[in-house]
Amino acid sequence: MFINRVKTFLLLIGLSAILILLGNLCCGALGMQIALAFSLFMNILAYFYSDKIVLKLYKAKPMDAEQYGWIYAVTEELTGKMNIPMPKLWIIHAPMANAFATGRSPANASVAVTTGIIDTLDQDELRGVIAHELAHVKNRDILIATIAATIATAISYIASMLRYSLFWGSNRRRNGSPLLILLMAIVMPIAAIIIQLAISRSREYLADETGAKYSQDPLALASALEKLHSTSRYTAPKEQSAGKESTASLFIVHPFSGKNVSNLFSTHPPINKRIERLKKMYEKKYHL
Repeated sequence: MFINRVKTFLLLIGLSAILILLGNLCCGALGMQIALAFSLFMNILAYFYSDKIVLKLYKAKPMDAEQYGWIYAVTEELTGKMNIPMPKLWIIHAPMANAFATGRSPANASVAVTTGIIDTLDQDELRGVIAHELAHVKNRDILIATIAATIATAISYIASMLRYSLFWGSNRRRNGSPLLILLMAIVMPIAAIIIQLAISRSREYLADETGAKYSQDPLALASALEKLHSTSRYTAPKEQSAGKESTASLFIVHPFSGKNVSNLFSTHPPINKRIERLKKMYEKKYHL
């Protein structure tokens, strides 16, 4: 877990370095501050309201405590071990087998599961999935994702300003080749996206490890991931709106089918690597 925390920290430093470099290259400190302030405003709105938006987007309903009493009991047990408040539980009536956590803090957290995942997994496997989602809450991954998104958005704005300044000639007196500056204005935002997605993948690994630690059952989560991956091609929506596509990183596995992208541009680590890590946790625990 320590390695993934350090990796997240270093990736955030990398994003900040790109922001400072591009900001000074474009408009100096003032331009960088304006872009950062604007992106911060946008992402603060997302930070406070994204949970309501995503729950509404997927037509989530409050989970019936009587019908799903055992899920409430499992969640209460795990939150007690993790020393976090009990989140609101939601059900999404959809065939896709998936789950996600959202909310700006442990005190405002929500965990949503689909009817598809309840039908697909046994109780031990679903307990592992819930532990994974609660780990996101405990590790404050929504906050970290918001910080990364704020910096990445600011980089995007500054790069746009830099391209426009080159086009209109306002940057001609600056040192450096216009072609090199243009290349940096194109490459740096792509690098920022890659780093932002790397942070997302590192937090997934960390949630796997944290969830397995507190559930004390790494193999149950590994089995759940294997099932979710193998059934995703049959249960995942074939088409998705732009709004839903932007929520993909929230889910325990990528919620949409037909995705064949490089690992660099993936919101989630490869399933086989996640399963392998969980199995190694089990072997280390029992000295196998």
